[in-house]
Amino acid sequence: MHHHIPSDTQVHERTAGIVADHMSLEGPLLPILHAVQSAFGHVPQTALPVIADALNITKAEVHGVMSFYHDFREHLPGAHVVKLCRAEACQAMGADQLADHAKATLGVDFHGTTPDGKVTLEAVYCLGLCACAPAALVNGKVVGRVDKARLDAIIEGCRA
Repeated sequence: MHHHIPSDTQVHERTAGIVADHMSLEGPLLPILHAVQSAFGHVPQTALPVIADALNITKAEVHGVMSFYHDFREHLPGAHVVKLCRAEACQAMGADQLADHAKATLGVDFHGTTPDGKVTLEAVYCLGLCACAPAALVNGKVVGRVDKARLDAIIEGCRA
């Protein structure tokens, strides 16, 4: 899952192509952002003006939509992505304490990546595992009943 860092020109060309493919859609912004993220692993800053110009909106508006939807990231993620569920069922089962523990252990906040580039911590809203709360998604794999010990083991595994 290692993406090489594309040049600005490559980002521009690829993004312009993606935009062109989606322009006929009603409300093309989200599909464009998803396609760009899937192409690059994140939505590069340099892609924003291309999207904004094509849709005749400001970069700030594109950015606002990205911030509103938690799926988009502005930077390449670490080698491992740990997503902790923040939905109510999980919160009732101690997700907040778990999140605090994760942030303290990794030394990053949500959307942050550890300095060694190994682990990115993200929030996710409901994995449908409410019966096995608190839940997490580790590199796309769902994990239920996550307590501090299990979280430590997960992080340990990511850092190995």
